[in-house]
Amino acid sequence: MYKKFRKGVFCVVYSGKKYLLLHRKLHWEGWEFPKGGMLARERESHAAMREVIEETGLKIIHLKKFNISGIFLYDKKTQQERKAKGFKWKLYAVEVKRAKVRISKKEHDDYKWLPYDKALKLLKWADQKKCLKIVNETC
Repeated sequence: MYKKFRKGVFCVVYSGKKYLLLHRKLHWEGWEFPKGGMLARERESHAAMREVIEETGLKIIHLKKFNISGIFLYDKKTQQERKAKGFKWKLYAVEVKRAKVRISKKEHDDYKWLPYDKALKLLKWADQKKCLKIVNETC
């Protein structure tokens, strides 16, 4: 059907020793990190900052890009909506100033600040668990 992949970012958001997870309700249900696609001609770093701000409202202190990437396939309905086969992502660690999170109600319905071990247990997808492990070991 579709051949191209939507390009975007995974953002492991943290403050101190706690990680921010968002509870997704759009397209699937479960816990995840902020993520999203890049706009036309947008740099990856700008996409990472924009997604974190859009999905959390938090102030970014530090942004770190990793040489880690991956892909996942969309289900058929999402492929038709997005006109793409799946999502191709790059990993960013985003340190934020901890404050009240303003979640994007369209995509998410809850959030939690969690220590590493509890966050790891709640994440649904293996690629996001891998990203959390990498960020936890280096940041």
